[in-house]
Amino acid sequence: MLTLYITRHGETEWNLEKRMQGWGDSPLTEKGKKNALELGGRLKDTEFEAVYASPSLRALSTAQAICADRKLEIKVDDKLREINVGEWEGKEHVYINKNYPEEYFSFWNTPHLYTSATGENFRELQERALEAVQVIRGNHQEGNILIVTHSIIIKALLVFFKKLPLEDLWSPPFIHDTSLTIVEAGDDNFTIVLEGDTSHVKKLQTQEGN
Repeated sequence: MLTLYITRHGETEWNLEKRMQGWGDSPLTEKGKKNALELGGRLKDTEFEAVYASPSLRALSTAQAICADRKLEIKVDDKLREINVGEWEGKEHVYINKNYPEEYFSFWNTPHLYTSATGENFRELQERALEAVQVIRGNHQEGNILIVTHSIIIKALLVFFKKLPLEDLWSPPFIHDTSLTIVEAGDDNFTIVLEGDTSHVKKLQTQEGN
């Protein structure tokens, strides 16, 4: 059995500043680093065959913290990068909502209809996320695989695993920083064992962002 341990990067400076990140980047906060280390402690007895991560610094830093005591190469896959939000990257959510009200509403309320003139849509993101999973399945037939990525990548994968339409992308649970999702990959199906769990985090504050 191939088991995927999927987590979101730790909290970042832009998360606190309520900025859209996308392909842009910002460093982990102290809380983000701490939560990543706590997740690493939670998984200390789990043996991983491989670790895959988004190339974004926030994801790589999280993967490095989780695997601090392991001799594992972190395999970088561009397909695990967060959604490209084009000219929104680095902008505050308040600014985006004010200047792009229709697009911003669609982003959060009708994701299946959302389009971006300078970025990508959710369908495109989901397709490349699934390509990343297929690459992993091609490389590993069994064992545990750690995937460190982003909230929207995780949400897009979850609706696919649940066989739900893309319009249900934002259905609960919220994917908090360093939350853990565990998925068993069968021959032709996926079984969600754990979804968005944060039991390793002592104090949790909801933050908006990706």
